[in-house]
Amino acid sequence: MFFVASILPVWAKYLPYGFHRDSRRTHAGEAYPDSIALHLYSRHTPIQIIHGTNYSPRCTRRDIVLTKRTMIDTTQTPVSQNAAAQNTFTASPETSCEKVKKHIKLTEINYRRNTESDYTEKIEALDSSFNYRDNGDYFWGQAELSILYGTPLYEEATLSQRKALNHLYWATQYNQTAATEANAILYNQVTAGVFTNLKGYDTLCQELDLETDQERHHIHAFHNIGYKTKRELLGQAGLNASMQGKSVQGQPSRLKKSKLRSPFSINRQTSLLSAFQDTTFRFVTNQVMLKNQANYYSNYLKKLDQKGEAIPAQTTGLLGQIAPRSLLQFFTLNCGSSPFLACVFYVTRFMANMLLKNYEYCYVQHYRDLEKNGQFIPAPTAVSFNHLMDEAFHTTTSQLIAEDLYKDFAKPTAYEKLIANLTIYRAQQVGLSGLSGAFPAIFRSDQDFMFSFYKLLQSPVFEMSEVDALYWLKKCLCQEHDGFHGNLKYHDRLLNDMRWHFSKLDYLWDVNREVRLMAAGGSIEKALQNNIKAFEQFSDSVAQDRTP
Repeated sequence: MFFVASILPVWAKYLPYGFHRDSRRTHAGEAYPDSIALHLYSRHTPIQIIHGTNYSPRCTRRDIVLTKRTMIDTTQTPVSQNAAAQNTFTASPETSCEKVKKHIKLTEINYRRNTESDYTEKIEALDSSFNYRDNGDYFWGQAELSILYGTPLYEEATLSQRKALNHLYWATQYNQTAATEANAILYNQVTAGVFTNLKGYDTLCQELDLETDQERHHIHAFHNIGYKTKRELLGQAGLNASMQGKSVQGQPSRLKKSKLRSPFSINRQTSLLSAFQDTTFRFVTNQVMLKNQANYYSNYLKKLDQKGEAIPAQTTGLLGQIAPRSLLQFFTLNCGSSPFLACVFYVTRFMANMLLKNYEYCYVQHYRDLEKNGQFIPAPTAVSFNHLMDEAFHTTTSQLIAEDLYKDFAKPTAYEKLIANLTIYRAQQVGLSGLSGAFPAIFRSDQDFMFSFYKLLQSPVFEMSEVDALYWLKKCLCQEHDGFHGNLKYHDRLLNDMRWHFSKLDYLWDVNREVRLMAAGGSIEKALQNNIKAFEQFSDSVAQDRTP
C-alpha cells in the first residue's frame, strides 16, 4: 500500500522498543453506584467538578460525592428508533428513557453547572483591567512557584528578584497553557463534529462548544497578562527569548544548527509527498483504514472541505509537539473520522489538564490564604483561581470522554489502537520524560530552556555579564540542589495520578498504561548528566560565537 511506503516509516521512529500490546477489552457498561464518587483529576487532590461542593487542596484523598438526588436533575436522552437502519453509532440501548448511562447524566450536570457559572466573566474583567505596576509588589503564588526556585542563585537573590522570578513563572506557564488551549479549540470542534453524527450526545456537543468559547477568553487573558509582565521585567529583547524553548532568535549561530533546534523541522524541498499530501491522507484514512466509518466524518471538517481549506493542525501545546505538522494533520483527519480516535484526543487533553492542575492548586491555595487573611489578591492570582474553577468543568469532560465514552462504541481496530498508543507514547516522550532543576512542575530536560535561562540572567532582572551568566547557569543546572528534589515531588505525584487513571484504559500498551517514559525521566542523576552535556555544548557555542 502507498500508505505503508510513505507514512508508516515516519511514525516508525517513534515506536517504543519492546512494547507489549494488551488485547484485553471489555465493553460492558461500568455501573456506578447510586452514590457516585468521582476522583476528579487526581485521586490525591481532586478537582471541584460540581461547583458549590467544598474541597481542600491540602487533602491527601477526598471524594466529591454526587448523591442519587443529584442524579435526578438530568435530561434523559432517547435513542433514535431507526438508528439500526441508519447504521450509526448511538449510545447503547441502555441510553434510553428507562436508563441513561451515568457518564451522560454527569455530562448533563456538568453542562448545567458550567452555564450557571461566571468564572469566565471574572477572568475577562481581570484581563481588561490588568496593570503590572498595580500587582508587581506582591507574590502571585507560593514562593516555590518561581523560576530557579531551590537553586543556589535563588538563595542569593534579592526580594525584588524573587518576585520577578515568581511573576515570570506565572507568565511562562500560562503561555504554555494558552498554547494547549488553542489545541483544545481546534479539536473540540473536530471531535464535536463526530459526536454530532452519533446521536444521543447533544449535550456533550453543547458543552464542548461552550468550552471552546471559554478557552478563547482564557487565552486572551494569559497572553495579555504574560506580555505586559515580560515587557516590564525583561524589556523588548527579553520577549524574544521564549521560556518554553521554542525561539531561536538571537541564539549563538552554532546553536541554531544544534540539537536545540526543534527535532521536527520539515524540509519541504526534500518531501516528495508535500504536493499531494492532503489528498494522500484523505485516501488513506477515509478509503482504506477507516473506510467503514464514513458516516461519522466530522461536520466541522466537512465545512472546511467545502471551502477548499487544508486539513487543520496546531503545532503548539502538548499535542502540537508530538510530531511534524504533516502528521498532526493526519491525526486531525483520524480524530475527525473515528469515534474511538475522537475520544483518544481527550486522553491527551486530560494529560494536559493534569499537568496544569499539578501546580495550579498552589495558586488556589495562595488565593484562599490571602482571602482568609483579608490581604490584597493580585490579579494573576485571581485569574488562576477562576481558571481552575472554569477548567474543573473542562477536566470533567476530558475524564468522562477519555475513560467512559469510548466504551459506547465498537471495539477499536488494530489500526485505531496503533494511532492511539503512538499518540500517547509521543506525548509522554515530549512532555513528561525529563526533570527540570530550575523550572518547578516541568518534566522536560533543561536543555530545552538553556538559552532562555541564559538570557534571563543577562536581562534587567539580574544584569549579569556573559561570564557570570555562564557561571550561574552551570551552578544552577549541573549541580544537585533543592530545586531538583522539589520538582521530583511534583513529578512523583503526577506520575501516580496518571498511572491510576491510565489503568482504566484497556487498549493501552503497557509502556503507556504504566507511564514508563515519565517514570524513567524521574531521575535527578539522569537529569544532571543530560544538563552537563547540554551545558558543555551551549558554552562552547557561546565561545565560538564570540570569536571573530
